[in-house]
This record gives sequence, structure tokens and C-alpha cells, in this order.
Amino acid sequence: MRGLRMGGESMEIVPGKIVNIDEHGLTIYVSYTNWERFCLRQYDEVQVGMPDGRQLSPEQRRKAYALMGEIAVWSGYTLNQIKMVLKRRFVNETMEALKKELFSLADCDMTTAREYITFLIEFVLEFDVPVSVPLSTLCDDIERYVYACLIHKKCGVCGKRADLHHVDRVGMGRDRRTINHLGLLAMPLCREHHMLVDSLGDAQFMEIYHLVAVAIDEKIAKVYRLNIK
Repeated sequence: MRGLRMGGESMEIVPGKIVNIDEHGLTIYVSYTNWERFCLRQYDEVQVGMPDGRQLSPEQRRKAYALMGEIAVWSGYTLNQIKMVLKRRFVNETMEALKKELFSLADCDMTTAREYITFLIEFVLEFDVPVSVPLSTLCDDIERYVYACLIHKKCGVCGKRADLHHVDRVGMGRDRRTINHLGLLAMPLCREHHMLVDSLGDAQFMEIYHLVAVAIDEKIAKVYRLNIK
């Protein structure tokens, strides 16, 4: 057992095991003997965390180390120093409370590895870290990658300075200055790839470059100064 602070309150973490699954849900058995604490704290409700039982793949490990290596070269720090700094930042900023502990890339689960790779890619985009291979080939979550590229105005294909490309077209009698852009699908593309997508068409372009379109939200609209009313 261990304690955890959540929202200013103390939470006790107790291991359990799923013993049955049916149409009504899960039955979980928890071995617990500290009845004095149970009564003192007046336990009533529980939160159940269900970690991914799959171990990260060799491909995920390769991607994570490739990204950390690029960041190490850019920063001037050693790979081990970068690993320590970025893992702590990832834990503190992004991981859920029930998983808030330093993890190891030797044996973490696939979901955590996926989230960490996405975190590294977003770090690269935010700080304009030069990379030797396209980020799209290293990401595990392509939709979050495209979203991050939109926020940081980076081409989803090559990483150059990008403008917003509307997959949901706004021309042909629709004034882009006055229409509501919220919910329209878009991608971030540099001038070269903007011209290419106009030539190939959106569907073929996204299939070739393994990209997806993302719905414009208020945050994206603010970055590109789009009308949302």
C-alpha cells in the first residue's frame, strides 16, 4: 500500500485483481486488513486504475531513443542527462495521478510508451529541434501529431513553416473571413506540400504521407486567427 496526494486529499493505493467479467461490469478483489484506517477515513468510493498489460514494443523503444538522441544533440547534453530530464518532465506534466511514478523504457506498457513518444514529438515541435528523419515516421499517435503541428505551424510532412490547409474547402462562394471555421477539417502544410495536395487531392495525399485531417478547435483558430462566430 502507498499514499498519493490528489486534489489536496490523501488517497491510499491498494493493489487488486480482476476476478470476473460479465455484462454488468468487472468484479475486483482487493486484499485489505487495515480496518482502523478504513473506518477512520470513512472510505466510501474508489477509483480504479487499469494499466495496459502489454509491454512496449522494440519499435516503440527505438522511436523513443531516436527522438531523445536528436534532442540530446540539439541541447548539448548527454543522452543519459536528456533521458532523466525529459522523463521527469513527462511524469510531472502529463501522466495521470495513479501512474505518477518514474517509468522505465525497458519495461513500461505500450500505452505509456505511446504517450511518451507523443510527448517527445511535441517537445521537438515546441522548441524547433532539428531532426534527421520526418517526425511522422516516429509518431505513434498521428492525430495528436497533426494537431501539434497545427499549433506550432509546422508542416506535417517536412517540418518547415506551415500554413493551414483546409480539407473542408472554404472557397467557392464561402468567404473564409466570415464563415465559422470550428469543426472544419484541416492540415498544416508548407507551400511546397500545399501545392502538392492541390495537385494530388486530399485523400491521395494523406494516404501517401500517412497524415490525417484534424477538426479546427478554438485553440487552432486562435493560432491562425480564424473566425469562429
